[in-house]
Amino acid sequence: MPPPALLRVALIVFVVIWLFGPDLFRSTVPVWLAFVVALGLELQFFVGALRSSPRPRPDRGPQAADRARFGYAEDPAELLLVREQDEELWIPYSGESDEELDELIAAERERPDWEPPPPEREELLPPALRRLLVGLAVIGGLALLLWFVDRHTGWDSLSADTRAAATQRFSREASRIAAKPVTVRCDESGNRVGAVQHADGVAIVGGAVAYLTPERCLDLYRLAFDGEIKSSRTARALAVLAHESWHLRGIRDEGTTECYALQSGVDLGRRLGLSTGTARQMMRQQLTENALHGRGSVDYVVSADCRDGGPLDLEPRSSRFP
Repeated sequence: MPPPALLRVALIVFVVIWLFGPDLFRSTVPVWLAFVVALGLELQFFVGALRSSPRPRPDRGPQAADRARFGYAEDPAELLLVREQDEELWIPYSGESDEELDELIAAERERPDWEPPPPEREELLPPALRRLLVGLAVIGGLALLLWFVDRHTGWDSLSADTRAAATQRFSREASRIAAKPVTVRCDESGNRVGAVQHADGVAIVGGAVAYLTPERCLDLYRLAFDGEIKSSRTARALAVLAHESWHLRGIRDEGTTECYALQSGVDLGRRLGLSTGTARQMMRQQLTENALHGRGSVDYVVSADCRDGGPLDLEPRSSRFP
């Protein structure tokens, strides 16, 4: 299978896994990355095909097999090319009259191994351009599929009233943690948070507004309004909302903010519909993943002070942490 075909198959497999595979894969791998890579490779194949040397034009004169067949191997000029419509015949010629030449042509056609050549097809597009257009069509079709699925299953699929009610609920919960009235907004435009900004949420320290990605808002909505739990996705959404709320409260250091967020995430999850045990288990899982991965940045890694009875323990009298 040629490289462009392998690329398209790999892209299709990736999109299927991203849509229907594990939640962890969908939440950690930005889907746009695969489309950028695929588009770049398609353009590379196209440019490479344009730069490659053109195929040599076929020799339309008598071939060695034709000359040997009629006994004119040393003198190819004694063969006459006769064209009639789409037919081409090489006829041995040595000054015959028109009638004799017609007989030679008829005899050649009656040979058992003679077949009329297939008609040549004129290609409307160069092969390289045709392959590029096919690749672009595949990429465009998959992008359209992702858009359609997101519009009918994502945050945008909810009505405006439902989204407004959800963000009001998120704002009330954030205000509890921030200890002041604050507003949570879901950044549908993608200008403030998302894969491009490498962030699930953002807030100005000490400010009054926090922005979350539509994906995290949808996870919180599913929990608070539908009672739907998606394991690591739900846990991450709770941690993000709590994290940005602590920034609004005035905490600047990312590691400290994350430590406080994972502790506050227990009560936040309980208020949004989780049992206390499930909420605590989710936040402990987030704390473990923070130590292993650090959310992609050392700034977010919690310090050794983030422990039961440590300086960052919000409830030092309790033996439960977070």
